[in-house]
Amino acid sequence: MSADRSPAPRAILGALLLSAAAHAAPEVEPVAPVPRLGYTVVARYPHDPRAFTQGLVFQQGALYEGTGLRGRSTLREVDLKTGRPRRQRRLDPTLFGEGITALGGRIYQVTWQAHRGFVYDRATFTPEAEFTYAGEGWGLTHDGARLILSDGTATLRVLDPKTFAEVGRIDVRAGGRPVERLNELEWVRGEILANVWQTPYIVRISPTTGAVTGVLDLSDLLPPSDRPGTDVLNGIAYDAAGDRLFVTGKLWPTLFEIALTPAK
Repeated sequence: MSADRSPAPRAILGALLLSAAAHAAPEVEPVAPVPRLGYTVVARYPHDPRAFTQGLVFQQGALYEGTGLRGRSTLREVDLKTGRPRRQRRLDPTLFGEGITALGGRIYQVTWQAHRGFVYDRATFTPEAEFTYAGEGWGLTHDGARLILSDGTATLRVLDPKTFAEVGRIDVRAGGRPVERLNELEWVRGEILANVWQTPYIVRISPTTGAVTGVLDLSDLLPPSDRPGTDVLNGIAYDAAGDRLFVTGKLWPTLFEIALTPAK
């Protein structure tokens, strides 16, 4: 989504933190603690600092990225070691590219406000189909059978990957409160990881209950010396075969491989 939206409300951030009293505005009532996940940095890789990252996927040894901004939106396959695109497909310059996911030999990509999504052959990036959906498109992932779409609200929509009909919803809550601004999504070990837009947080979500089961604070991930000219944290990819987790941000110069540590 666009960088010109208003910041996430403090009430949302208060619902994500271990101690609402310590971090939230005075008018925000205390909420039930949400476990804070830890992490270690396993490796660092170059990332294209011109890529406004909206979606990130690792599938069968390849890294795919969807980028945004009108006139600059792309779908690309990225060389992990260099950060350079091996190949890419540009979207119509009127479109603002958003999240992507790979399922069954295809890549699905949504757009922000145009209500248009695209299906490509993963091996060639050849367009195979186009679909529409109500509301905005932000992030996209799948559970192995169904697509899961975020639209900036606290509700994730579950879509049939063939008909694109809505077949379910996941209402996301932390401490009993809705967690809005859910952005880039990734299915990891049976749960959903989601960036919370305009924050340094990734939340872990139960797909069955919608409960936030953990919060990952990545505010210290990108060194201060690398922050000028960058935008927010956004982009999660999981290599299921190698059990590797990758994260980055919009216009970031680095892609990080991280390992999660037990919740506290």
